[in-house]
Amino acid sequence: MNLTQLALPATSAAPHLFWLLSRAAGSAALVLSSLSVCLGLLMGGRLLKRRGTDLRVTHEALSLATLATLLVHGLSLLGDGFLHPSLADVAIPFAGAYKTFWTSAGIVAFWALAALGLSYYARARIGQARWRKLHRFTALAWALGIAHSLGEGTDAGRTWFLVATAIVAIPAAVLLAGRLSGLQAPKPSPSPSQGVAR
Repeated sequence: MNLTQLALPATSAAPHLFWLLSRAAGSAALVLSSLSVCLGLLMGGRLLKRRGTDLRVTHEALSLATLATLLVHGLSLLGDGFLHPSLADVAIPFAGAYKTFWTSAGIVAFWALAALGLSYYARARIGQARWRKLHRFTALAWALGIAHSLGEGTDAGRTWFLVATAIVAIPAAVLLAGRLSGLQAPKPSPSPSQGVAR
């Protein structure tokens, strides 16, 4: 095999480089965001609190890595020779003409994740209790991002992509469902030994 034959794959990929980069970054963001949501739900639940495990640094790193890969996912499309999007097309909901609904869902999910994730650094000003209530909406932004990937992604509808998405999304969805059902559970009535406060 000579150098010309080795260079052929790189040459054929060159026109699609920005699209490939965006696709890879989007897939990475899907995995990182799902792991971050899982960890956040576990940290907020009783399971890890009982064990005294503090995974805040890991959760923070996953959240920041998610935002970084989402930036690469959107901004790399600016160099795509097929779509030719403008900055507004990848940053403002409903500005672009390509799959407007699903693109807008992804843009809204990004801005929501960015605002909710970065609010961690302003929680002293927001107030801890208010920040915790606000931070719960992160799961909704994550779900919107999942919908974006399933509705618009290049690989959306392909079996391998659906299986890969299920592997990372289902654990987070199960934890979220458990948390929501726990929030709606009625408070236990006091036992006879505790008596009733008067």
